[in-house]
Amino acid sequence: MDLQQIRNFLKLSEELHFWNTANKMHITQSALSRQIQSLEEELGLLLFYRNKRNVKLTPAGEFLRDKWTIMLDELKYIHLFARKISEGETGTIKIAHPDSISSSLMPELLELISTRLPELKVELVQLVSENEQQFIKKYKIDLAFTRDRNRLANISSMKIKSDCLALVVPHHHAFATYADIITDNLRKEKFILPVADGDSSYLSVVQDFFDSMGFKPETFFYSDFGSTILGLVAKGLGLTVLPVTYQQHKIPGIRFIELPFSADLYLNWRTDDQSVVLKNVLQIISEKADAA
Repeated sequence: MDLQQIRNFLKLSEELHFWNTANKMHITQSALSRQIQSLEEELGLLLFYRNKRNVKLTPAGEFLRDKWTIMLDELKYIHLFARKISEGETGTIKIAHPDSISSSLMPELLELISTRLPELKVELVQLVSENEQQFIKKYKIDLAFTRDRNRLANISSMKIKSDCLALVVPHHHAFATYADIITDNLRKEKFILPVADGDSSYLSVVQDFFDSMGFKPETFFYSDFGSTILGLVAKGLGLTVLPVTYQQHKIPGIRFIELPFSADLYLNWRTDDQSVVLKNVLQIISEKADAA
């Protein structure tokens, strides 16, 4: 049997009239009769009681009508879902991002993605920066926003934007503006900084600030998670340098003083990835970046 035979059977079970059914299914009455007879022979049972004047479903026919109606509805859904997967409208995409854009860029992007691809599931993860590109390469994530330039082959990269860096101090601190930041005073401060990574282009920008002030910071706490660092600053445990976008976290007890240094934000993905979902999401992010 094939799907068209089943569709014709279901239409006949609704019409209970061979001529009407054949006309609506755009086949001849004799072709419909042969299909029903072939179906009965294949199944080894009678589907309809019929004579010259009446057509009626047998109990077995009623059972198959109910079951096949459900089956065809499920097939329609399966085919629709397969089409959406093929067109990149559904599925799951895994995105890694730094904490610095958790309360700024990411909510804006996810709103756009949700509007354009409402059935797409997005899994967000935060990784230590040194793991991001390896996770892409090993198919553990699909996209990675990062402050570091790509170092690996077969990974494509797109610059999204640049964010100003800021010296973050407790709210009661004497530093209020950039003019207040004096080297001799900085030497007296304790610092909370990301874990050192010699290959980090982001940390090199942070280091540029300290170099410009002519001193090496005394670091007492290290963390790769900005929210943790901000909490420590709010407790008066030290100062830090972070992208100014962390202001969107609205953590009380701290103040941001903008510095004449900026950190770039990149988006990385596998160059050879043919996923339509990835293509659609990249298009949305690219449009957002172009509009910024």
